[in-house]
Formats: sequence, structure tokens, C-alpha cells
Amino acid sequence: MKRVLIGCERSGVVRRAFEERGFDAWSCDIEPADDRSNRHIRGNVLDHLDDSWDLLAVMHPPCTVLCNSGAKWLYIGGKKINGPDPKRWTELHRAAAFYRALRDAKQIPHRAVENPIMHRHAISLTKRGFVQFVQPWWFGDPYLKATGLELVNLPPLAPTDQLTPPRPGTAEHKAWSRVHRHSGWGRHAQDRARARSQTYPGLANAMSDQWGAYISMRLAA
Repeated sequence: MKRVLIGCERSGVVRRAFEERGFDAWSCDIEPADDRSNRHIRGNVLDHLDDSWDLLAVMHPPCTVLCNSGAKWLYIGGKKINGPDPKRWTELHRAAAFYRALRDAKQIPHRAVENPIMHRHAISLTKRGFVQFVQPWWFGDPYLKATGLELVNLPPLAPTDQLTPPRPGTAEHKAWSRVHRHSGWGRHAQDRARARSQTYPGLANAMSDQWGAYISMRLAA
């Protein structure tokens, strides 16, 4: 049976998609699984890379400090003229090292690591390679949320059940993009982070269908 590790996932959405297709699939996160599954490893994913996996899909690695929208906060007060913020740069180097360790885990033959639209410092530190950016609406879910996937020995995902996005400025467009307007202040900050990191079921199904078929074919060859 093909073994799949879904790193940095607590929702279980991608794990369950692979399970439903007959894979020995496990999720791993420092937080407990939302669905309380016994197929969830609670801990640092880096400690579990040597357990004979065929596919590693890392869905939500810490990315705030890598994201282009947060680039200004690498500087004190959010202004470059104030000089670098040492704490933020330390966090950036730590996040980039974590990303590289997952992307370069060569003991797992097929790997996909989710990442945001990165700023230039993050791209340089992660040494990011080929990235496919996908949208939930490619796979039948009415949302606007670009998701980057750095792929190693995996094919790009082909759209399935593709929808037509609504025109900007319409009520429907606002509904599709509501994750970007989720409040990010105070007690809502954690909810916003959870909402932004959500994997929609259509994308999870596309991964399990397409990558599952691909690795099965490769391993059978």
C-alpha cells in the first residue's frame, strides 16, 4: 500500500481524500487533529520524514514571514528607512530552513510543499524551484485564494470541475474572496490564519486523484 504523509495539516481534509482512495495516509502537525483521527501524528513533521513514505504533501507550513504581503515587517515599524528588525529576520531564516528541509527530503521520492506568493528575500533563502499556483475554483469550489505548490517529481495539477469567477465588484465576487477580508485583529487573528490556510475539498480530491495515480504508476513501473 502506498504511504502518504500530509505535513502541517490539522483539518484532515487532504489526509481523508487520500484515505478514501485506498492510500495509507497520515497527517502530522504540532496541534491535534480537528477530526480527532487516530491517523494523525502530533509532533514536528521533520521528526517523521524517515518513515518510508512514498509522497510528502506539506499543506500549511508557517508562511507569514515568507509572504510578500509581510515583507515590510522585516523592517522596524514596517518602514525600510528604520532598518532591519532582527527578530523578524531570525524568524525568516528559521522559516526558510524549515521549508528547505521539507522540500529537500530526498528520502521521500515525491514531494509537494505549499507556499505563498513570496517576497524576494524568501525566494532567495528557500531557493524555491518550480511552483504551480492554483485556485479553488479550478476544482469546483467557489473561492478566490491562490495556492502555490512547489513540486518535486510530481506533475502540475490539471483543473477539474472548473468554474467561472464572477466579475470584480459584484456581491458574488465579494463572497468568493471573503477569506481575504476576514478580520485579522485581536482575538480574530487566529481565526483569520485558520481561514486563510484552509484546503478546499476540490483541491484535496485533485491531489489524491492525480498525484495518487501518478505515484502508483511510477512505483509500479
